[in-house]
Amino acid sequence: MVQDRPVRVERRLSAILAADVAGYSRLMHHDEETTHAKLTAFLTDAVAPAVAEHGGRIVKNTGDGFLAEFPSAVEAVRAAVQFQTRITELTIGDVEDRRIAFRVGVNIGDVIVEPQDIFGDSVNIAARLEGIAEPGGICVSSSAYEHVRDKVGVEFVDLGEQRLKNIARPIHVFKVLDRIAAARQRPALALPDKPSIAVLPFQNMSGDPEQEYFADGIVEEIITALSHFNNLFVIARNSTFTYKGRAVEVKQVGRELGVRYVLEGSVRKAVSHVRIAAQLVDALTGAHLWADRFDGTLENIFDLQDSVTASVVNAIAPKLEHAEIERAKRKPTEMLDAYDHYLRGRSGFFGMTREANEEALRLFSKAIELDPDFALAYACAAHCYTFRRMNGWMVDRKQEVAEAARLARRAVELGKDDAVALSAGGMVLAYVVGDLDDGAAFADRALHLNPNLAAAWAAAGWMKMCFGEHNTAIEHAAHAMRLNPLDPRLWGWQFNTAMAHFFAARYNEAASWAEAALRDQPNYLAALRVAAASNALAGRPEKAQKLMGRLRKLDPALSISNLADTMPPLRRPEDRQKWVEGLRSAGLPE
Repeated sequence: MVQDRPVRVERRLSAILAADVAGYSRLMHHDEETTHAKLTAFLTDAVAPAVAEHGGRIVKNTGDGFLAEFPSAVEAVRAAVQFQTRITELTIGDVEDRRIAFRVGVNIGDVIVEPQDIFGDSVNIAARLEGIAEPGGICVSSSAYEHVRDKVGVEFVDLGEQRLKNIARPIHVFKVLDRIAAARQRPALALPDKPSIAVLPFQNMSGDPEQEYFADGIVEEIITALSHFNNLFVIARNSTFTYKGRAVEVKQVGRELGVRYVLEGSVRKAVSHVRIAAQLVDALTGAHLWADRFDGTLENIFDLQDSVTASVVNAIAPKLEHAEIERAKRKPTEMLDAYDHYLRGRSGFFGMTREANEEALRLFSKAIELDPDFALAYACAAHCYTFRRMNGWMVDRKQEVAEAARLARRAVELGKDDAVALSAGGMVLAYVVGDLDDGAAFADRALHLNPNLAAAWAAAGWMKMCFGEHNTAIEHAAHAMRLNPLDPRLWGWQFNTAMAHFFAARYNEAASWAEAALRDQPNYLAALRVAAASNALAGRPEKAQKLMGRLRKLDPALSISNLADTMPPLRRPEDRQKWVEGLRSAGLPE
């Protein structure tokens, strides 16, 4: 008797993209023929070509969506971004509420393959990720994120672990934040009343992806040097780096960032030799104003950076005083190994995960060990504790606060003429240590030294809010956002603005700004607190209670009795009282 052989199942590792139309039933109810026709045309004209272009295949259509398979998570995300950008103007009629918007989920994993379908837990996870995405949004699993991070021209927001329907284990989720697409929907920013410039990420020509941090560090130092000139308006690094990996027109960059000039270039590092090539372009006309090449060794890397900076300044603002040019030529450290560790720490500084934070702190600590007088390394190490407190990562609070204080005070002592060290150290002293007076003094000195430092404006504005100077706080946050309009962490400055409006009793404005921050960071506890309190005092108890429910789910230990643990160092008693009143009205238990 011959036993039946088990049927061999075909399996393979794939990137899975699941998509559907948000509110499809509502759209069909309004106008089913137009909805069906427009969706069919879009699937044919935009989705199918994008999937094919990136090496994927549409496995099946699902009525209001589709399932696609790709050999690469990178190509899956690129395809999703491509067709999501195309769909932004597709509406049923002229009503905004009737916009067709896809929600997309991307996962990577093992699948069972049949001729007309794919199956498996990985497919189910992609479908559930699509279900939690915002209309027009893209959510990816952590497994997919590890493949696409730093390889696609978009930013990601960490949503943390999420419970997905019918999925046994929590899934760590990231959402795509396309700042460039968002900028295209805004009107062009007005040019400042002085020469303005954005420095784009330089291309790494070394042929070694591990050298990417070095090219980024060169650009960051050039931006910092240019920022010291009071007569220049310089866009912050976090905004210009949203263009990293993108092919963009200089005129587009000028419109989106509101600048007259754009600097672009490349860095080639081979053994101990470095070559920097740079060109300056007029963003209004597209004309090339200046181009040059700078060759040297690692030992004179700071001289090369100074040469680039001086050449740019002389090209766009030749009447700037020689003294200002000399003031910009300050070396962060003479120890190249310390500088290397500092750059590596900066490259992962804003990873916003506990692991990234701990690795950045280790690298900054090593830089300090190699150069005990390296002010910026102390400042960045201290700033790591800001994120640790913000996200509840502190293990031994008393010890970590003491260490943050030590690092911050050493940073401002060594960096008394360095705006970055002063603003970062000041923020740590105010927020982590609770020394608001010293923190504010250092932030104000940073602004005096470098009026182009967006982080200094934001830090000083947050402290103005704590002092009760609410309108000044709002103005500072607005200026920070103008200097850094595409910063992926804009939600922090939106939160600052919300808090200032709240304490000024402008509850509707406070709620609006807090909700803007929550759109980028749905689990941002501080923004949830001010959103709940603002809606409660604005007379919207149901919305306030709903927000409080979200907050309590994420932070079940929070209560009126321990509210001081999360409260900013508010100077005015009436502000502290209003904060407690708002959260109590929203439903926070005693």
